[in-house]
Amino acid sequence: MARNRAHAALRTRHNWVQLGKFCAVGAIGYVVNLAVYAALLHAGLHYLLAATCSFLVAVTSNYFWNRHWTFRDRRAGVAAQGMRFFVVSLAALGANLAVLHVLITLGVGKLVGQAIAIVLVTPLNFIGNRLWSFRHRVSN
Repeated sequence: MARNRAHAALRTRHNWVQLGKFCAVGAIGYVVNLAVYAALLHAGLHYLLAATCSFLVAVTSNYFWNRHWTFRDRRAGVAAQGMRFFVVSLAALGANLAVLHVLITLGVGKLVGQAIAIVLVTPLNFIGNRLWSFRHRVSN
């Protein structure tokens, strides 16, 4: 049953358009994240603190654009939806920090490590937001 739903979802054009929009918003967030991260590293912050701060800046932009463009047909109350988005984003941040730490421990540079970590965590972030943060509201 879940397999049939997954196949149906993959054949639905709207889902691919939505994924494209999510990736476009994510690309902007990616640039914002890396720019803030690089600036904070340059200012002398520890890489994990810099990654956390840059995440907070990027996630704010991503929430706005995902709410108003990517998932506009799925908007709910800003507070409830924002809280779900933040929880998913915190999970993604945790995964990002773990991947970043492993990559840096393996000798990958800090900026390259962050760039790779963001890309690796993006699918988790999309699935969480698509299925929970911006899920369809159930009408009474």
